[in-house]
Amino acid sequence: RITALPMKVPVCYQEIAHCLDKTISQIENGVLSALEHTPPELYADIVKNGIYLTGGGALLRGLDKRLTEKIQIPFHVDDDPLHSVAKGTGIALKNVNNFQFLMR
Repeated sequence: RITALPMKVPVCYQEIAHCLDKTISQIENGVLSALEHTPPELYADIVKNGIYLTGGGALLRGLDKRLTEKIQIPFHVDDDPLHSVAKGTGIALKNVNNFQFLMR
């Protein structure tokens, strides 16, 4: 019977991982594409220091490990990933003259 009422449906982590796999693969490809266009001196810093994941997606368990294995660059989850995006946006807006390339 179909209803509009909410209902509980048990879901295992494997089902969720399968659903997210295509999206995570797109993230991997996006990172690889960005790295291909990165100047050598910046690329060297990235390889040395790694890439920090921020935002809610950074909280996906194992994402940092998967990206590290796939891209062969260390990935780290920011200490406060949920707030770091908002903090960075605030800094950019306070210094909008220094970040004109962000404003289109």
